[in-house]
Amino acid sequence: MLVIAIAAAGVAAGVAAGDPAIDAKRAQAQTVLAQINHLDSSLERARTRLVASTVKLHAIDHSLAINRVGLHAARANLKASQRALMQRLVVIYTTRDDQSTLGVMLGAKSITDLVTRIEAVQNVSSQDVTVMNDVVRFKRQVTTHQHALVRAHHQQAALVRERAAAKSSLASQLSHQQRLLESIHGQISQLLAAAKARALASAAAARAKYDAGQQAASLASAANPLGVGASTPDATVAPPSQYGGVVGIAMRYLGVPYVWGGASPGGFDCSGLVMYVYGQMGVSLPHYTGAQWNVGVPVSRGDLQPGDLVFFDGLGHVGIYIGGNQFIHAPHTGDVVKISSLTGWYADTYVGARRIIGG
Repeated sequence: MLVIAIAAAGVAAGVAAGDPAIDAKRAQAQTVLAQINHLDSSLERARTRLVASTVKLHAIDHSLAINRVGLHAARANLKASQRALMQRLVVIYTTRDDQSTLGVMLGAKSITDLVTRIEAVQNVSSQDVTVMNDVVRFKRQVTTHQHALVRAHHQQAALVRERAAAKSSLASQLSHQQRLLESIHGQISQLLAAAKARALASAAAARAKYDAGQQAASLASAANPLGVGASTPDATVAPPSQYGGVVGIAMRYLGVPYVWGGASPGGFDCSGLVMYVYGQMGVSLPHYTGAQWNVGVPVSRGDLQPGDLVFFDGLGHVGIYIGGNQFIHAPHTGDVVKISSLTGWYADTYVGARRIIGG
């Protein structure tokens, strides 16, 4: 009965410790987390580009300011040159200087038409050249500054749109991945809760079977008080274990989380679990693996009995042997109290065992 109970509890603990669905979700969470980290890096690079674009935007703003001033000055100069041109026209008209270049141009229908005609004339008087060149030059300056302003406005608008689009895209992707990660974590929590419930149910069944086995053994002992048929123990081995009952106590705490320094049902570390369950039997043990090694008497691996303390990893870990080459222990941070086999890493790092004798 005890072996059956131990096997059932071991299976339950194995399910809680390595559920494929939970492992798959954790792997998915790691993948999403990697994507989030990548997006964080992209966001940081985008911030760098935004800083650079801000500098460029300041340069565009500076160019806009300069061209606005230039446009204002060019327009003022154009008006002044146009007034000078009009005054020259009045002089030509009043003096009847029909042979002058401007006199020839009086047929123009507008100032713009007149300027266009003037630009085609090659032989004019120096006074007229100065006046006309001023008009042409300032007119070209006005056009140049107007085009520069239009280009700068277009660049400014495009840069602002680019910045907004980059920020919006990254923020949207990051938000999506974060929501996905939260959803996965929620699913993992649900799976863990379900696995823990199954483990606790299996542990309860294992405890019930163990208690039934203990009761049967007790009844058998009462029916044969003289121990007829029992073999005489070998005098070279350790005295029989007096505390096999600690196994049943320890199994009550299957599924309790590992807590460093813990020694209560709220959380155990390895030596804390041993100390606590033996305390329930009235035996006071130290809360330190190395000190527990110095308690009791040594036991060979072939003579292990339920309740013996088994030590591993240079006395860095301890558990309680339960029979069937298995032991119960609080493994490490992130794990829970569970049953493991004396195989693999535990067999490779096995140090020895101690049997607690007396109270």
